[in-house]
Amino acid sequence: MKTLIVEDDYITSQVMQEIMFNYGECDIAENGKIAIELFTQAFEQEQKYDLIFLDIMMPEMDGQDVLALIRQIEEQYGIKGLDGVKIIMSTALDDYANLSKAFGNQCEGYVVKPIEKEKVIKALRTAGLID
Repeated sequence: MKTLIVEDDYITSQVMQEIMFNYGECDIAENGKIAIELFTQAFEQEQKYDLIFLDIMMPEMDGQDVLALIRQIEEQYGIKGLDGVKIIMSTALDDYANLSKAFGNQCEGYVVKPIEKEKVIKALRTAGLID
């Protein structure tokens, strides 16, 4: 599984990478702008990501905007619904407005920080990425 971890906090990105190590290749983007660049690059090189963990509160571009833009890019290429990259929000924001907006923009999961292995595994299972 090819994963992109989008996280501006170094410690959290390292914890996520350690958890995901057993599932395949991981790239890290420290902000939303870099995430879009890596996503687009991988897409154009036909080495698409299977999964993106996406923080909401980040510099340059927040996770909600990144999520919406990724779905727009996929739509431009004719990719819709379940055929798109799986996106799991990983954030400290646990309020209804953010949850609603994220799922409205078609994320597959939502993990509330602090990041723990059990939470991540549960989100991966819920998204159908692991058994």
